[in-house]
Amino acid sequence: MTGVPNEDRLRALGEQMAYAPERRGARRRAARSRRRRRIRRTLLITFSALLLVVIAGAGYAYYLAHSLKRVEVHGLSKALTSGREAGTENILMAGSTSRCALKVQNPAYGLCSQGVNGVNSDVIMILHVDPTHHRLALLSIPRDLFVPNARAGGVNSGGPNKIDAGLYQGLSQVVAAIEEDFGIPIQHAVSLNFDQFANVVDALGGINMSFPMSVFDKESGLNVQRATCVHLDGFQALQVVRARHLQYDAPGSGSNALYWPQETQSDLARIRRDHEFLRVLGSAVAQRGLGNPISDATLINSLKADITFDQSWSVTDMVNLLLEFHSVDINSVPQLTLPVALVDDPNGGQYGNLIFEGGDYGQVEFTSQPQDRAAVDQVLGIGAGTDTLTGQPLPAPATVSVSVENGTGAYNQATDTADALSALGFHTVGVGDVSPTGDVAETVVYYGSRSPAAEAAAEAVANSMTGSVVMAYDPNQVTDGAQVTVVTGSQFSVNPPPATATTSPGSVGNASTAATAPVTTTTSAASSDIASPSAPNNSLRPWDPRACPAGATPTAPVANPT
Repeated sequence: MTGVPNEDRLRALGEQMAYAPERRGARRRAARSRRRRRIRRTLLITFSALLLVVIAGAGYAYYLAHSLKRVEVHGLSKALTSGREAGTENILMAGSTSRCALKVQNPAYGLCSQGVNGVNSDVIMILHVDPTHHRLALLSIPRDLFVPNARAGGVNSGGPNKIDAGLYQGLSQVVAAIEEDFGIPIQHAVSLNFDQFANVVDALGGINMSFPMSVFDKESGLNVQRATCVHLDGFQALQVVRARHLQYDAPGSGSNALYWPQETQSDLARIRRDHEFLRVLGSAVAQRGLGNPISDATLINSLKADITFDQSWSVTDMVNLLLEFHSVDINSVPQLTLPVALVDDPNGGQYGNLIFEGGDYGQVEFTSQPQDRAAVDQVLGIGAGTDTLTGQPLPAPATVSVSVENGTGAYNQATDTADALSALGFHTVGVGDVSPTGDVAETVVYYGSRSPAAEAAAEAVANSMTGSVVMAYDPNQVTDGAQVTVVTGSQFSVNPPPATATTSPGSVGNASTAATAPVTTTTSAASSDIASPSAPNNSLRPWDPRACPAGATPTAPVANPT
């Protein structure tokens, strides 16, 4: 990044921020005070631009002058103090769809007065920060992912839902859902709304993106009737990152955009484009240059105080983060999407609606193991067999007690599952049956305590399974005095025991050995209603906008559709 002072000077300036010099006369004191104000403003401005570089795909910036909008967020984890992950932090970033929270209502978004009053998280991203190894990584969680703890209360109180529904209960609930269902510790959290995103882009003077072909999205308002490099203002950039019903002008599709082919990945396609937008905006910030108190103050002052930060994230910690990552190259930051399994439409479409306990939850996605665990481990920088919440080794199976409940009604499913887990060394203590929640369901590994040990036990069990498997905290679902209760679902299997060595018949002394091939213990037949999992890295499609070619001259801003 150009225009950023070197690290030694930044650290010296940071020390001046934190420790006031001794008094040496009124004139010198006043001069130092002015200098400290300039230093503080410059560092805060630079850090705000860093956030733009790192997380601009969701549109997050920093704050207005010296003030931050704070909210009490419960359940935040402390940074680890030992092991390879010591000092690492995970920052949750949620984009709010709340129209009622906007200071000025915009018909293009839908009006609160007309009943568009839902509060969901359009975008959920987790930024992993590892100062020790100078490493950043980004994980996007699809908003339509169906999880047990999306809302507070557990199964009996309406907890299961799409993960984007958690923001209705505040940032604390989104933090709880991620920690309880995925074992990812969250140290800090921020959120913003539509206006803030547009303000970020406008403060930079807009950005340029190349559209390889004409595209249209009736829901977001995106309407680019040309294949060229286009200059986007904040409102138009928001149309790009919100588009998840995109249609594109394929050869022979005609001039009416309403009849163009529509892409099929919806939520996943939007994340793919958001990650590309992040790279483009990050490059725009880098090219703009940082460190000029006057021009950067204009950037920050344009960012209205709509971004909400958790109460515990101090300015000092933010500055320390800046000092470590001020030279980050956005193109080098891994950007992954949590793999999910789509629920298929029996009529041939990409999506079908999930019926859960009699309620229609619309189009959803399910978890997918071991792909999910591999993506989380990659972002967190840990190896297999490591507890994602604590960074310590997972417990040995023999130390984990498990009960199993048949959640589908399939013949002998609980007993078969318990036997398969026993073969892996887990201590199984009981089997039973529960009423099915619907025709299609995830397999849920419940634990009954928020203690690290209980979560680690559940993670060890979940890691021993393949398919649509997810963890969940809910004491009411744990049975038979076990640490963990597995409620079986539509599509899963228990992993086979590792291959064992056997002695060849008739051999004496140094006996020859041969590996016994493991046999997969399938405890639930593959459901045709659950598709194959998505990939953690999704390449751009031919119609997706991207960075403009070097030297390209952008056209005038795209006209908003009428």
